[in-house]
Amino acid sequence: MFYFQLVIMAGTVLLAYYFEYTDTFPVHIQGFFCYDKAFSKPYPGPEDSSKAPPVLVYSLVTAIPTVTILAGELTCFFMKSEGMQEKTIVTADCCYFNPLLRRIVRFLGVYSFGLFTTTIFANAGQVVTGNPTPHFLSACRPNYTALGCQSGMQYITERRACTGNPFIVASARKSFPSKDAALSIYSAVYTVMYVTLVFQTKGTRLTKPTLCLTLLSLAVLVGIVRVAEYRNHWSDVLAGFLTGGAIAAFLVTCVINNFQQPQPPTPPVRPPRPQPVVGVPTVALPRVESPLEKLSGPQLRSPRSHDHQPYLFPATPDVLIPSRSISSEV
Repeated sequence: MFYFQLVIMAGTVLLAYYFEYTDTFPVHIQGFFCYDKAFSKPYPGPEDSSKAPPVLVYSLVTAIPTVTILAGELTCFFMKSEGMQEKTIVTADCCYFNPLLRRIVRFLGVYSFGLFTTTIFANAGQVVTGNPTPHFLSACRPNYTALGCQSGMQYITERRACTGNPFIVASARKSFPSKDAALSIYSAVYTVMYVTLVFQTKGTRLTKPTLCLTLLSLAVLVGIVRVAEYRNHWSDVLAGFLTGGAIAAFLVTCVINNFQQPQPPTPPVRPPRPQPVVGVPTVALPRVESPLEKLSGPQLRSPRSHDHQPYLFPATPDVLIPSRSISSEV
């Protein structure tokens, strides 16, 4: 199972790479209305010029959960008594893992898998829908005269309608759902559930709520920045929040059992033996001798005659058979 999980993880990373950095999956080209105000916002510039650039978002998405899980697992391991700590176990029939290392690898491995899965879901939605961003017409730069736009109700479906930079135009067609919002909320929900289910704060009751609300606020702030800079619609951000939050909740609840140690299977319980009823006398039944037992006992052989085979007579304690041949009696 260990090697099978590595194969699944490698396939997930490879699929996310093809969605993100190659043209293996072309974007669906969706038409637009002439002078559509929903897509006529000013171009905000490249992604790196944003107040929440992808480099910052991806760094926080990677660093915050990793540091939180490492700190939480180290604290829980060293605060447990020696009798409460787990023993060293064997994994994949080849490698010995310390319980601390096993939990860290398990939680961070599942988190990494969910991170790439969220990326795949967001990129797949953008490729399939091809929903334009609010600044699509500013990036597209359509020639309204050549397209014959007489009114705003005219719908343009031509693939060569845009005269802008093809790379910027292709990026402006990927709006639904917001990938940055999905990754941010996924990281926040996963970390919040870890803090809530694992951390035990006896001194104050406001530590965990403060930390959890701070993480959720950072994720919401990323979505607000995407909308304020005309990079995504509100519907795109909400769809990204729903996608990332659902994946995080599913992995924590159904895959890693709410960060709890899986219980070993209980051995089957044997049914109790029936006890004799107290007060009822036991009756001894007489032994009945089987006829087969008589035949299997010692037997007497009669003397041979001239033309007859010897007869076998069972020996009985009360009857004596004289030793003479049958032919003499005849």
